[in-house]
Amino acid sequence: MARRIVGKYSPGAPQGDTTVPATPPPSGTGLKSGLMFALAFPFLFKAFSGGTPALFSGLLAAGLMILAAWLTREGLKAEAEYQARRVSRRPALPRKILAACLTGAALMAGAFLWQVNPLALFAIGMIGAGLHLGAFGIDPLKDKGMEGVDLYQTDRVARAVSEAEATLAQMKDAILRARDGALESRVESFSQAARKLFRQVENDPRDLSAARAYLSVYLQGARDATIKLADLLAAGPNPKARADYEALLTDLETNFADRTQKLLSNDQTGLDIEIQVLRDRLKFQA
Repeated sequence: MARRIVGKYSPGAPQGDTTVPATPPPSGTGLKSGLMFALAFPFLFKAFSGGTPALFSGLLAAGLMILAAWLTREGLKAEAEYQARRVSRRPALPRKILAACLTGAALMAGAFLWQVNPLALFAIGMIGAGLHLGAFGIDPLKDKGMEGVDLYQTDRVARAVSEAEATLAQMKDAILRARDGALESRVESFSQAARKLFRQVENDPRDLSAARAYLSVYLQGARDATIKLADLLAAGPNPKARADYEALLTDLETNFADRTQKLLSNDQTGLDIEIQVLRDRLKFQA
């Protein structure tokens, strides 16, 4: 079945916490986007070392550069999400292109601090925008693999995955309270296993209703167990609770991987049985 992916950066994305995992941006781009924030400081220094005109121009240049750096970083995240999927919509806002324009404007405002003539100001702005595009490229400008998409069905898939991602985020926040790096790594491994199912549901949502029920029971149970463990460990070391929790994650992770194909089949009865077994397992853990 054709599908539509609606991520955090896509047009028509659902509101609220819609965290979607993305592949990391290409190596080095994160450092380069971070350096853009540092470019604002020379303008700030010049702004506060001159008169009123310099203050206005310097603050404007610094503000535009910071905004450009932030948009660049967000544009890289959106592009990584787009590239990670076989089917994806283009980002709703071309952040990197807009950031290039803001970079050029920031350099023009900054050059005015050194009283550069108008023609040189324009040239500096164009060069700055061009260098930004050369360093970071442009945003994806067209949808990928969207031919024959069932918009209604794929919107439902996107909402289900967004809800599941929100539950994973709550689980990660809860385990942070335990202040245990090994448990945090274990939860991250668990999250990656869960996301394999998310991708398969997106690729072939043949039984979305059952998938939503399974995801709900599976992830909410894991989240509740994580919150309970964090509360116990906050009161002091508890080796038994920790061992039980890790065993539960292993059980759920294995069950999730083994039942992925059944989840995507039309075996509704078999899937209902699996969900009930999982409910009983979680109830026993609680």
